[in-house]
Amino acid sequence: MKEFDYIIIGGGCAGLSLAYELEINDKLKEKTLAIIENREEYKRDKTWSFWKMFEHNFQDCVIKSWNNFTINTSEGFHELSNKSFPYQSINSEKFYKKINSKLRLNPNVSFFKNLNEINLENSLVFNSVFEGELDKSKLWQHFQGIEIETSKNIFDDEIVNLMDFNCDQKNDVHFFYTLPFSKNKALIETTWLSDLEDQHLMDYDLQLENYIKNNLGIKSYKINFIEKGAIPLFYPSFNNDEKTINIGSAGGMTRLSTGYTFLNIQEHSKYIVKNIDKIEKLREYSLGKKYHFLDKIFLRVMKNNPDKMPKIFFEMFKTSSNSVIKFLSNKSNIFEDIKIISKMPKIIFMKALFY
Repeated sequence: MKEFDYIIIGGGCAGLSLAYELEINDKLKEKTLAIIENREEYKRDKTWSFWKMFEHNFQDCVIKSWNNFTINTSEGFHELSNKSFPYQSINSEKFYKKINSKLRLNPNVSFFKNLNEINLENSLVFNSVFEGELDKSKLWQHFQGIEIETSKNIFDDEIVNLMDFNCDQKNDVHFFYTLPFSKNKALIETTWLSDLEDQHLMDYDLQLENYIKNNLGIKSYKINFIEKGAIPLFYPSFNNDEKTINIGSAGGMTRLSTGYTFLNIQEHSKYIVKNIDKIEKLREYSLGKKYHFLDKIFLRVMKNNPDKMPKIFFEMFKTSSNSVIKFLSNKSNIFEDIKIISKMPKIIFMKALFY
């Protein structure tokens, strides 16, 4: 079987981002790369959104950027504006096309559907695939979204509704998320923060239908696109050999309190390429002990007090837009952390700290 210098297991967001970073930095001129991905074709299957904290390689794949966003609860709504860090959404189909069209021009890059087609023995392996079935009793962010199109102009396409908690919580944490791509086109998602064992939470089609009709007042629309997913809000354990580096969510690049992953993947990819010949240094990378610690407490509060979470999120977003965006994007300093923490209910978080 053929051998390669580098092997990437999983040709999704993390795997392709790393492959693209290797390619544009001329790391594949004299080295060979194999990408293992079993999908038959690449098509639009995801929408990745984030606050743009730095320049990235995929500005030409951005569907839209926004400077304004809101959060809604039964107590009212709060609107924030920020021109320094626009909120962006990326079309996965454009992302896949951009990367694959470039990689396939390089004869040193090969694609395979199965791992047993190649020899891993002497390769540096980057793995983005979870091994086995993950624990469904733990906390997950699971969701379904539909892009709808209306015959009339309905949406304010200058404002993202990040969280609308005006919906049935069913003793968990539930909100809707609306990304208006134009005045008559938007992605609307129903999102749960819960375990995956309660099937009653997964009637996503009905949830979306009722929300669009009753909350948004839209009676007629067509569905252009459907996406569905589940993000583990915990770090799975891995038995790595000495020449395997985990990337993407499998490598701890998901911010557990938010589910945001895309920009973390981009930073990790750049770090890997910069240190590609120093395997021990590659193992050192993480989102930071500070965020790991804070997220652990936050998720403990969420699991034990789901009914309090709409108010907690609402209060968090009452801080300055710069502070909350940087905190949620792993870029906050100690003063910004204190601003966020000061908005949290003290007794609940103190209990979560010690129990």
